[in-house]
Amino acid sequence: MKRIVAMITILIVILGGYLGLTRFQRQHRTPVVGVLTMMHHPALDQIYRGFVADLGEAGYHNGKNIKIEYQNANGDQANLKTMADKLVNDHAKVVLGITTPAAQSLANASKSTPIVMGGIGDPVGARLVKSLRQPGGNVTGVQSDNPVGQQLKLAKHFLPHAKALGLIYTSSDPSAEYQAKMMIADAKKMHINLKVYTIASANDLNQVSQQMLTQVDGVMVPCDNLIAGAMKTLVKNADAAHKPVFPGADTMVKDGGVTSISLDQYDMGKAAAKMTVQILKGKQPQDMPVNDYQHGKPILNLQQAKKLGLTIPSGFQQEAAQHGTVIK
Repeated sequence: MKRIVAMITILIVILGGYLGLTRFQRQHRTPVVGVLTMMHHPALDQIYRGFVADLGEAGYHNGKNIKIEYQNANGDQANLKTMADKLVNDHAKVVLGITTPAAQSLANASKSTPIVMGGIGDPVGARLVKSLRQPGGNVTGVQSDNPVGQQLKLAKHFLPHAKALGLIYTSSDPSAEYQAKMMIADAKKMHINLKVYTIASANDLNQVSQQMLTQVDGVMVPCDNLIAGAMKTLVKNADAAHKPVFPGADTMVKDGGVTSISLDQYDMGKAAAKMTVQILKGKQPQDMPVNDYQHGKPILNLQQAKKLGLTIPSGFQQEAAQHGTVIK
């Protein structure tokens, strides 16, 4: 009997020690910073690069004092839930959602894990936060408030005699749809004839854009993740029709668009990282207003403008060179 009691005591001591060690390891292990993105394309990749760079500037280095766990759904929405669940189950201290679907998947996976949005067009409409000033839950981050009115004015300066402009976007992309609605409203105020076209998938872009280009003088594109990933198709068709594309993201201008007043995706990632650092230091998302990021910069693809024979509005090239980017 004494032998049995002794063995049980030993087992209890061993088990207690194991549980204590496990708890100690959990408390002192390297914090996990999760990242979930919908897909690879230049604009979204820039957000991620800016995010990692700014974390490093703040003293948080991957593989040293934090572990960045990166998940990419490769354009497949079905992957998002699985990947979001994995990041939550891996006890990430904070997670970054790049694109609205990614942020929504994370929000559905956890109501307690802090979530930072990486450039979401309409976080209130997407039901990620209650309001920009008072998020009210475990989600905060950066809203990409693209200056669509300025983009329309710029297109009008490049095409002063245009009879119609086309607007094309992905109907299933909440951020793109939100920006499109704002652009439609601004076009009415400016008395611009804006013809609207939507696509459901990348497979639609070739046919829909060809049809659109027979009816318009230029093309407007919001910050649309799907189209950004397929810009070569849109630019190829626009070049064949000898008509310019005015996209919302700087990376889309680099991929063949003519010009834009666009948000710097890299800087947007840095802004998200700054909020992540605050959370790593103990701040709660519910107490952090959403960053309404509006720092638009002029970008000009001079090579593309010359190829299409466009006249650069007076002073714009100099403005882009001083305050933005000129691609030669």
